[in-house]
Amino acid sequence: MEAMAAKERTVLQFSSSQSLSAKVHPLVVFNICDCYVRRPDQAERVIGTLLGSVLPDGTVDVRNSYAVPHSESVDQVALDIEYHHSMLLSHQKVNPKEVIVGWYSTGLGVTGGSALIHEFYSREVPNPIHLTIDTGFTKGAGTIKAYVSNNLSLGDRQIAAQFQEIPLDLRMVEAERIGFDTLKATAVEKIPSDLEGMEASMGHLLALIDDIYKYVDDVVEGRVDPDNKIGRFISDAVGSLPKLPSSAFEKLVNDSLQDHLLLLYLSSITRTQLDLAEKLNTAAQIL
Repeated sequence: MEAMAAKERTVLQFSSSQSLSAKVHPLVVFNICDCYVRRPDQAERVIGTLLGSVLPDGTVDVRNSYAVPHSESVDQVALDIEYHHSMLLSHQKVNPKEVIVGWYSTGLGVTGGSALIHEFYSREVPNPIHLTIDTGFTKGAGTIKAYVSNNLSLGDRQIAAQFQEIPLDLRMVEAERIGFDTLKATAVEKIPSDLEGMEASMGHLLALIDDIYKYVDDVVEGRVDPDNKIGRFISDAVGSLPKLPSSAFEKLVNDSLQDHLLLLYLSSITRTQLDLAEKLNTAAQIL
């Protein structure tokens, strides 16, 4: 463990800055939440390292993460630096292109201890980002934010650490979106099945189509100024659709759905056979 004593430094938190942006893959969010669930009983939060790369346009692409053991009190924070470096070497053996891009912590916003931890990661990589996930659902949802930090100085003396929020993009495919929406809800009765997930996806798709219809009608009627960027997005989406008659398209969807239902049926039979074999094996051992 390396202890970092607290300094007399104020932590300032500001709203979004356009100078830098970050893109986070859903695997990182799920990994952080899993680490939070498995944290030691006495730990109030978990922290860890973010891995990824910096894209040519300057966007920080966060693709992986791992937790770092730590302890913190009112006056100091201690990190297991040896464990951190060992995990980094292990990850880079598998993905050598992934480097440290920042660190994460659970909780809402930044704290005084965050400034000390950020100072350590600033020695590991230039201009690291700080990702926070509100696993306590303080505002009714799992709020995710990203920050960068700058030191505010008065002469030769550093008087504060300024954490400024940056734009954050959570891009995910529809299957990942369903899992993320389930994860960020404050209360979930059960995990949705494949069919329920498909139904939710179709409902979301229909809502988006309705929004597009409304936008196009408003532009045609002159109620909304046209946006060339949105127009290109709509054109690309329409152009990507297969040029099939409606009957052929409906048959294609139905065939795919039947294949999916058949896979569910076969997996259910396999699961039943395994359960039955396990019970027979247990009964034979008893006898």
